[in-house]
Amino acid sequence: MQNKEQAIENHKQFMSCSAAVLRAFHEKAGLSESQAAQIAAPMAGGRMGTCGAVLAAQEVLRRRFGADDPRADELERKFAEMNRSSLCRELKGGLTGKPLRSCRGCVTDAAELLEQMLADAEE
Repeated sequence: MQNKEQAIENHKQFMSCSAAVLRAFHEKAGLSESQAAQIAAPMAGGRMGTCGAVLAAQEVLRRRFGADDPRADELERKFAEMNRSSLCRELKGGLTGKPLRSCRGCVTDAAELLEQMLADAEE
């Protein structure tokens, strides 16, 4: 199973957006699954403002390529272009009552972007 599909499956199993992504890509980040779950916990539910799936994907990139690597910012920019925002509250429609993207959709988009960026780095 590809990492993106694993992230979607994790979310279907009631993991938070951040845990779904980070646990699916834990090996790429050099983490155990339990470490990934612990690191993802504070990112869940928009507690940090930005979508948890985006934060988890950025965590994988930073752990893989270094804290200052520009790919983390690029991922957030691309995600925001796809969904008109990267902020959880806006994505869920908290300000307007009209969601921009479902949580499952955010997991899918963040995992897809991350998978592509990791593949591009291996070329």
